[in-house]
This record gives sequence, structure tokens and C-alpha cells, in this order.
Amino acid sequence: MKNISLRFLWIAFMLLCQHSFSQKFFDPSVKKVLFIGNSITYSGEYIQLFETIYRLQNPESKVEFYNCSLPSETVSGLSEEGHANGRFPRPVLFERLDRVLKMIHPDVVIATYGINDGIYQPFSEERFLKFQEGIQKLHQQVEAMGAKIIHVTPSVYEEKKKEATFNYAEVMDRYAQWLIAQKKWEIIDTHFPMKKALEEAKKKNPDATFASDGVHPNSQGHWIICRNMLTYFGLKKAKNAEVWTELYPNRSVSNLLLLFQKIQTRHNILKNAWLRATQHTRPEMPEGLPMDEALTKAKALQAEIDSLLR
Repeated sequence: MKNISLRFLWIAFMLLCQHSFSQKFFDPSVKKVLFIGNSITYSGEYIQLFETIYRLQNPESKVEFYNCSLPSETVSGLSEEGHANGRFPRPVLFERLDRVLKMIHPDVVIATYGINDGIYQPFSEERFLKFQEGIQKLHQQVEAMGAKIIHVTPSVYEEKKKEATFNYAEVMDRYAQWLIAQKKWEIIDTHFPMKKALEEAKKKNPDATFASDGVHPNSQGHWIICRNMLTYFGLKKAKNAEVWTELYPNRSVSNLLLLFQKIQTRHNILKNAWLRATQHTRPEMPEGLPMDEALTKAKALQAEIDSLLR
């Protein structure tokens, strides 16, 4: 009887350990997760961190992650006068969304828009309505092709101009609040946790910043976006982590950073290849590799990634 009890306790302990390690994030039916957004999502560091941690939690998973984001893009269809020094207007997602969805066939779409949709102007009800209409159109179009959509609130805007005549950060607050208020949708709020983290950082150092240009987050900013996404998907230990590597104290930091580097390289190859394949129309973008060549390079990198996960 004693041996049976000990065996039962050992099995229970192993199951508990397995449960605490594995964090599925997605329904078992999910095979493809597509990220779309503007330049912040295109740069993709928070996505690359997200996939790194997902792989560490689920090393046997075959879920594929796609980044098909495009710098300067909006859902509102608006563009400020003189954008890109007058070389081209802001691209609008709906010029290409149908092609992207049909080519990738995602099960889940994670979309982040807003920072460009106010076009860096004072709050306007008309512009705000265009943003809302664009988000609703995106939501409907994704659901119509049978995928689930998760919206992410826009990043925090940091004003760098001392002579600024309006507060664009408050404009983004309103855009984020509207998204959060859509109770029937799945929403990941990264805006207000990022805002709070920035306020705390500035208490310690008034010069602290998450975006040196006011818009594009640095690595710390990307981690804050990522950790709030991880918390949303149930990885509670990420909530207060200062750096992502502290989540895995039993792995060497060099191993973790190498894993991240391989995943990052793979993403950077594929994101431009997918933009090329889906025929975006924005000028001044890197020319991606032909898809066959990109997939060959990605496959070799995936083998290295798999070996690092063992």
C-alpha cells in the first residue's frame, strides 16, 4: 500500500511539473498564427520573443507564426500631408488583406493598429470614427474567412517635442480605451501596462524612455508588449519579469539568447518573403527573397532551433 501511495504521489508530481512547464496558449486546432500591424509589428521583436518563449514552453508544437506587417500602414485609410516627406501616402491594410488571408490561411490573427491611425494630429472625431470603422472591417473580414482575431491595443506614444501644441499620447489613450471597451472581442491591452511601466521607470530616471523617437519601442518596450501578451495567454510568471531570460533560470543565458537570435533571423527572412509573395504596394521596402528560397533558409534555421530546444 505504501509503495502504491508513493507511486501515485510521484505520478501526480510529474503531471504537475509537466503542466507547469507546458503552456499551450492556443486551442489544439490552431496551426497558423498570423501577426499583422504597422512598423512596430513589422520590426517584430515582441513577436520573436513571443515565439521563443512559446517554443520553450511547447518544444514539440508545430504551430507556425507569420509576421505579415507593413510599416506606415493604417486601417483608417488616412495619411497626413507630407508623409515620408511627400514620397508616398500611408498604405491601407485593406489594399492587401484579402491576398494575405488567402495565401496564409491563418487560424488566429493577432492585429495591432492605432498608432498611425490618428496620423499624429490632434484628436478628431472624424479620424477616430475612421479608425473604428477600419478595425470593425478588419474584424469582420478575418472572421468571414473562418479565423479568430485578437486585437492588441496600440503602443504608448512618447512626446519628444518641447514645443508640441497637443498631446498625441492622450489620443492613443482614447483609441486604446475604445478597443478595450469592445467586450465581445478578444483584446490584449499592452497600451496601459506599457504606460504604467514607463511612468514607474521615469520615477527612477526622468530620462527613461521606451521609444527614443516617441513611436518605435526599444527592446525593453518590446518585452513589455510581449510579457502582457504572454500573461493574456496564461503564462502568469511573465507578468512581473524584468527580462525574459529570468523565466528560465535552469537554462544558460547564452543558450536562450542564441535561440532567440535563430528565431529572429528566421522571422526576418520570412516576413519580407511573405510581403513579396502577397504583393504589397508600399514603396521603399526591402525586397524579400522568392518564397522557395526563403522557405529553404527557414527550414535550415528551424533545424538549429529544434536542436537548441532539446
